[in-house]
Amino acid sequence: MDWGMQNRLSRIFKAADGHTVMLAVDHGYFLGPTHRLEEPRTTIAPLLPFADALMLTRGVLRTSVEATRDVPIVLRVSGGSTIVGADLANETITTSIRDAVRLNASALALSVFIGSDYEHQTLANLARLVDRGEAAGIPVLAVTAVGKELEKRDARYLALCCRVAAELGAHFVKTYHCDGFEDVVAACPVPVVIAGGPKLETELDALRLAYRAIQEGASGVDMGRNVWQGDHPVPMMRALRAVVHESAKPQEAHELFLELQHRPQSQPA
Repeated sequence: MDWGMQNRLSRIFKAADGHTVMLAVDHGYFLGPTHRLEEPRTTIAPLLPFADALMLTRGVLRTSVEATRDVPIVLRVSGGSTIVGADLANETITTSIRDAVRLNASALALSVFIGSDYEHQTLANLARLVDRGEAAGIPVLAVTAVGKELEKRDARYLALCCRVAAELGAHFVKTYHCDGFEDVVAACPVPVVIAGGPKLETELDALRLAYRAIQEGASGVDMGRNVWQGDHPVPMMRALRAVVHESAKPQEAHELFLELQHRPQSQPA
């Protein structure tokens, strides 16, 4: 792996433990104005000091994140369909590698829809993006999307998705947690990051999800709605960091979350 590729990955995955806490704010590319992400700048700004990486589109990056902020960017470069369209899986590559370089992206993110009518198209998108990323020294994150069919999230299906993405050259993979998640991780030769998915009922539920995933081999979390759709997003982000980087148990992290609600927030050490 070239120096530039290694350097970009090392900015996302922290050297001390090889883990990452990514903040996902790319939902608008197919959902439009999402609850509590209607004004991206307002949502993102207080959370940036606690994110190891930020996943978003070039439009939101350019309009809603100050260029002086030192946070690795995982740039969403696939899209072309929306929640009101015929099929969310009908995606293409929407951002050029030259624009990704101009934006100083640390990684490129693209969704694959395995088992859908657009399986071949999205896997071909991934292969092309890996070629372009390798040429520029930018790693690729493959997102194993399931569209509106959340029931697909079982170990056999997700292991297939992650392995195929890795076989096509993805440098890390974002997928869902499931029963038997250890088998998904074991069969994938690149780091696996879990998606938070739709907002869970409580913060403790999200912390339990993160803890279980890390214990079962995940290299990090990429959460969005379970952070910024809550009433206390900064304490939640810090509690997630405790789980992922400090091996805090869910209850310990939840106690931290409750304590931080009544304390001024400062940047992590």
